[in-house]
Amino acid sequence: MTQITSTMAGTVLQVLVNQGDEIENGQAVMMLESMKMEIPVEAETAGKVSEVKVNAGDFVNEGDTLLVLE
Repeated sequence: MTQITSTMAGTVLQVLVNQGDEIENGQAVMMLESMKMEIPVEAETAGKVSEVKVNAGDFVNEGDTLLVLE
């Protein structure tokens, strides 16, 4: 099990994957907005999304878990 975490505090603009999706290393899985900039969150490993922990509009802090991969 691998967790994808937020690299900074910000608001979740868009969740780009769903539970059950197969994702690739480097694939953008989420868009965050911080300080008026849009920042893509990329997967550091390939895998299958087992759980999406946040929704669009949620505020996250650095280190918060965004997704869990199998």
